Amino acid sequence: MSGRLGASNQVALVGYAHSVVQRHAAAPLGVVTLDTARRAIADAGLRTDQIDGFVTAPLFPTAGAHAVEDGVSTVSATWLADNLGVRPRYAAGFQGIGQMPGAVAMAVNAIAAGAADYVVLHRAMHNPPGRYHGNPMASAGGSLQWTAPQGYFGPLSMIALPYNEYIQRYGASREAMAAVLVEARKNGARLPWSYWHGRPLSAEEYLAEPMISDPICRYDCDIPVDGVATFVLTSARRAADLPHRPVYVSGYATSAPATRRLPLHWPLDDIMSVGQETTRRLWESAGVGPTEVDLPQLYDGFSPFVYFWLETLGLCPPGEAHRFVLDGGIDSDSPKGLPVLSGGGALGNGRMHGVPQMLECYLQLAGRAGDRQRTATIGVACQSSPHFGGAVVYSAEQF
Repeated sequence: MSGRLGASNQVALVGYAHSVVQRHAAAPLGVVTLDTARRAIADAGLRTDQIDGFVTAPLFPTAGAHAVEDGVSTVSATWLADNLGVRPRYAAGFQGIGQMPGAVAMAVNAIAAGAADYVVLHRAMHNPPGRYHGNPMASAGGSLQWTAPQGYFGPLSMIALPYNEYIQRYGASREAMAAVLVEARKNGARLPWSYWHGRPLSAEEYLAEPMISDPICRYDCDIPVDGVATFVLTSARRAADLPHRPVYVSGYATSAPATRRLPLHWPLDDIMSVGQETTRRLWESAGVGPTEVDLPQLYDGFSPFVYFWLETLGLCPPGEAHRFVLDGGIDSDSPKGLPVLSGGGALGNGRMHGVPQMLECYLQLAGRAGDRQRTATIGVACQSSPHFGGAVVYSAEQF
């Protein structure tokens, strides 16, 4: 391995559970989370009373005016602990940039510091009734006063700006992006928990879809859902006594914009320059480089993120991601393809905020992917944009 050891692979994932992903679940989000957490604890070969740490990323990511209510639209670490009947030594929620990488870092640090022995990490996503990004505002204050009156509001406008820049700068076509959607939905259709289970998407269907915020169409966006995923982490030493092969946390990095911008102003140069710094710190933390990664799981809450991560991670040259994709470079069924969306991603599962990437790394590296099993040793799970998110490196070996 190149470089130095970062997180030192001293903390491991040892179990998981995932709810069915639905547009609207029949049970409240808190109930689904409790059930999923109990199944994850049992999957790890543990009892509920052995869990002494709880971590989550409780952000409810909507630009609309929906109420945030614990146990209903979000589930905090303390809510889950209380309703499981546990009095933990450690309970925390990550509030910064990069929800899943930040939560993983908190869990790892808690275990490494001895604040907890067994940590349950969960992400609970809610799709409220009505329009997810419905905007009832009659006036705009703060930073929104400079954008909302002109119609520049919400995440669709935010991602359309840098994607337009990418298209104009590098000549990317919609046919290339169709390949991203076809790949994500192909793999998501294979997963029994996915919202898109059994429903792949053709390139023709993608290309026929009208624009919402040009050049973004409906299929370029992950679909809002109700869904919960839970992981159990512990020290590498304790993991050796549990039933499943451990998957070690090798390193992580989160990012923040280097330039002061309006919240929705994401120029392409910011994304790429700060993303390159984020990935430099990621490789340094993990003690590996991009050529050693055989399971890169790229974030795709919006389809252009796949281009941005391919290039900032060093998996293809700057400006070449669209050609790489169009030439079959991410076809996970091809021996030569990089399996960057083999877990379906957000576009193939639903808006699960980095969960599909983390889950695919765990399942593949633990040898638990069933008929989808690949040969892989080093995985990377990305989340959000390279300049406003982060990534975690996982390993099947405690090198």
